[in-house]
Amino acid sequence: MNEILTKIQGAFKEAFGIEAQEVTMETAPANIPAWDSMGHLSLASNLERIFGISLDVDELMEMENVKAIVRIIHGKLNQA
Repeated sequence: MNEILTKIQGAFKEAFGIEAQEVTMETAPANIPAWDSMGHLSLASNLERIFGISLDVDELMEMENVKAIVRIIHGKLNQA
């Protein structure tokens, strides 16, 4: 699970230009000003590339915080 979080932190760094260690399981859009609708799409694109997955619209809507992102990606990776 830590490996997933580390890769997610990298995706946040690429998408928002923040330090990876600023991203925790509790991080939500309110904590990152650039995490708006366009930022969410950039983040999702980075996640898809980094993890080699595709996210559907429902999954994108569920990604309300880092904890949810970890859960979704963990589930996707276990399906493969």
